[in-house]
Amino acid sequence: MNKLELLAPAGSLEKLKTAILFGADAVYCGGLNFGLRAGADNFTVEELAEGIEFAHQRDKKVYMTLNMIPHNKELAQLPEYIEQIKKLNLDALIISDPGVFAFIKKEMPKMEIHISTQANNVNWASALFWAEQGAERIILARELSRNEIEEIADKTAGKVELEYFVHGAMCISYSGRCLLSNYFVGRDANKGDCAQSCRWKYHLVEEKRPGEYYPIEENDQGTFIMNSRDLNLAEEIPELIELGLSSLKIEGRMKSVHYTATVVNTYRQLIDQYYENPENFEFDPELLAELRKISHRDYTKGFYYGKPGAEGQRYESSSYLRTYDFMGVIKDYDPTQKEAVVEVRNKIFKGDQLELVVPGQKSFTITANYLLNEEGEKIEAAPHPKQLIKIPLASEVPDGSLLRRQKEN
Repeated sequence: MNKLELLAPAGSLEKLKTAILFGADAVYCGGLNFGLRAGADNFTVEELAEGIEFAHQRDKKVYMTLNMIPHNKELAQLPEYIEQIKKLNLDALIISDPGVFAFIKKEMPKMEIHISTQANNVNWASALFWAEQGAERIILARELSRNEIEEIADKTAGKVELEYFVHGAMCISYSGRCLLSNYFVGRDANKGDCAQSCRWKYHLVEEKRPGEYYPIEENDQGTFIMNSRDLNLAEEIPELIELGLSSLKIEGRMKSVHYTATVVNTYRQLIDQYYENPENFEFDPELLAELRKISHRDYTKGFYYGKPGAEGQRYESSSYLRTYDFMGVIKDYDPTQKEAVVEVRNKIFKGDQLELVVPGQKSFTITANYLLNEEGEKIEAAPHPKQLIKIPLASEVPDGSLLRRQKEN
């Protein structure tokens, strides 16, 4: 059995490095143009080059998104942009538009191409079509059940790779095809600028009674009628591996470093544990619980067991569940003094109980019995983001490990 790939989001250079350090086999990221997620800290050419070098030194891959559907004026900018990315040693481009696909095949004939989920690939005939055009991988739509995936995998076996989303936000429409954001506020979902209008609070207004707002359900605060829960298929890892997929994909280029590290670390361990002993594999509840420590909405299995009903939505609120704060990143370790150098992200106090998130391990709790500033002076608190401090740590952990703190109830 070929071990499938764990593919992680990289919305910035820091997140790219974090994803690689915590166990991703590959990352996907966007340049400054032609990649969905306008709100992400998309890469400059120089940052891409640095990220690719970082990944390749560790035998990992970098895919770049080129998956917006351009209008004529945007298409005119493509040749100059391609000349820039030709200089990069990318492993694949993620594309959805047939015109862009044809242009890349002509200008970069050796470049591996993955067909984006934006192309809404929901059947085996579509997958085979793209394979015949020269695509190496199809990123399947989220709107597919397990049985549909299995049929597509059976009919495309040996002809094209298949990739499937296992974790992250869901779209109320076929991914990226919703018009609400564009209609309401002029922000184009297909250019990565979605305002997530589906998650707003709505009332019903009758045409001849302006100003009279009726709740769609019996709730005077309105109702969230299109507010999808977040996808979480961690417990389906054994089945997903056996389906014959090539890659499992995590959504979230706009999410935090803490999100990237925690989700990648969890799926990495689950996948590795299954491959080590498939017949006797059992889920570790503590490992699954990690996915509730990130900022998330209530979870759903999405379309995996068929079209979701009311259980796929959350009607009361569109807010995230946040039970932990991201506190800092381990930057170095002094084995003589048994102290870790921490780059602060949120205010740390002397005596804080902190959880340490370490690549390839379960998280564990430490106590910041003292804090030292850069001059070696003891301090009661470290309030400044990016401030470097030292805290006691009994044993060394890899640079890039994260600290988080449970919120008080």
